[in-house]
Amino acid sequence: MERSGHLDTFARDNLPPAEQWPEFLLDNPDVAYPARINCAAELLDRTIDEGRGDAPAIYSVENGVRTVTTYRGLREMVDRIAHVLRADMGLVPGNRVLLRGPNNLFMAAAWLAVIKAGLVGVPTMPLLRAKELKQIIDKAEVSAALCDGRLKEELEFNRTPDHEYYCPVLTQAVYFHDAGDASLEARMTKQPAAFDACDTAVDDVCLIAFTSGTTGQPKGTMHFHRDVLAMCDLFPRHVLKPGPDDIFCGTPPLAFTFGTGGLLTFPLRVGASTVLLEKLTPDTLLQAIQDYRATICFTAPTFYRQMAALVGNHDLTSLKKTVSAGEALPDATRQLWKQASGIEMIDGIGGTEMIHIFISSAGADVVPGAIGKPVPGYIAMIVDDDMKPLPPGEVGKLAVKGPTGCRYLADSRQTSYVKDGWNLPGDTFSCDADGNYYYQARSDDMIVSAGYNIAGPEVEASLLKHPAVAECGVVGVQDDGRGQIVKAFVVLKPGVARDEAMVRTLQEYVKATIAPYKYPRAIEFIDALPRTETGKLQRFKLRQPH
Repeated sequence: MERSGHLDTFARDNLPPAEQWPEFLLDNPDVAYPARINCAAELLDRTIDEGRGDAPAIYSVENGVRTVTTYRGLREMVDRIAHVLRADMGLVPGNRVLLRGPNNLFMAAAWLAVIKAGLVGVPTMPLLRAKELKQIIDKAEVSAALCDGRLKEELEFNRTPDHEYYCPVLTQAVYFHDAGDASLEARMTKQPAAFDACDTAVDDVCLIAFTSGTTGQPKGTMHFHRDVLAMCDLFPRHVLKPGPDDIFCGTPPLAFTFGTGGLLTFPLRVGASTVLLEKLTPDTLLQAIQDYRATICFTAPTFYRQMAALVGNHDLTSLKKTVSAGEALPDATRQLWKQASGIEMIDGIGGTEMIHIFISSAGADVVPGAIGKPVPGYIAMIVDDDMKPLPPGEVGKLAVKGPTGCRYLADSRQTSYVKDGWNLPGDTFSCDADGNYYYQARSDDMIVSAGYNIAGPEVEASLLKHPAVAECGVVGVQDDGRGQIVKAFVVLKPGVARDEAMVRTLQEYVKATIAPYKYPRAIEFIDALPRTETGKLQRFKLRQPH
């Protein structure tokens, strides 16, 4: 590894042992980066140096007003925030910073500033509760946070000494979209407008993106500066093929690497612009495409299915490319969208461990029912339980290699994801003789609903805290609208009524204790759960039709 630019060596110290890493395919001119590089400076400063300083970078709505921020204006914001982090807050390269906010200008600027300052960004979903934040803060030893003021309440629980989710390590939190002299906006005005990017190594960790495992215990995926650039220089370059005149938009949160790429780093890499809007619905996303003349859209299959029925109400003549990821794309949804919009979907499979899409196809390369072929720079194969390659047409585990791959933060599950140098994303696939890959199902108990990964055991743990619940089991069941929904099978305590009022009570209880999108949309009351002789819950029986 190169000489680190970090003074706080926590991230490098907590990488998995080198022998547990996947094999990285770096002998590729697309990912041939210098030894010293800062990806935020590459994404922002280089574009300005190439003469696009006055071009629009981010379209957003600030205080109810549509705002256009140029590349030069964005860099000034980023540099002032970087000074706040380093000079005002006293952070040193390698410190971890929690990033918390919906898709807006300040969340994007904060993400870039943390990395430009040589810190390690730890983005989190806006809907996470204090309990879930504590797991992340404790595991990554996060000492500071930049957070949207509208999300202050949950984070302040983590900073309250007598609260059950108190995190002593989190010593500082600065809020944007907030009032007073302590707000990020107020602090920025006192800082210089220019900041020299930290001298970081190409293999310094710049991002720890958390993903929930099947147990609900979060896994931190550690990504280098080179990984952020690689995700911009492979799938976009070879499949999406954007240019500086493109305008990106969509729904995936910047806290997900799918959103980080599609709505921030991909457009910045080519000098394009992006539309960052909060709380989009299928109708308002279509309206945004019309209003901003967007050319590229990123969202999940659920949205495309719902938008297909609304296409006729909007002018979508600017829209050229649509990307689906985050969950399996049913061919029926692909065809429905194509019939409604005339646009052939770009499907893709990626993952937080891999940082972004590694199998995809576009245009004439699309094969019905298939996700596509490995993105140039990646290779893939279908293997059995012994890691032996399977012939075309047989269903097995997907194995992938490329310039990016899994490095969990101090987590024994590293050896489950990486075997014999290959990444095993946990999906079952088949591959035809022409090299097209067909998704079959998840290999584990993860529920993927409308693009969100939801761990069944975590929902179970929430339900079991309710005084009316004796036992419960949670699984994903197929749903035409969302791909899957969370369904809970609940054994109630004696004397508790099995009625719709209790269904609503339990649903609201879950929404109040963990992220609301994880709540069970279906609840079935049963007399007893299916278990093995040793007491293990047999979730596969709950998935079987009754």
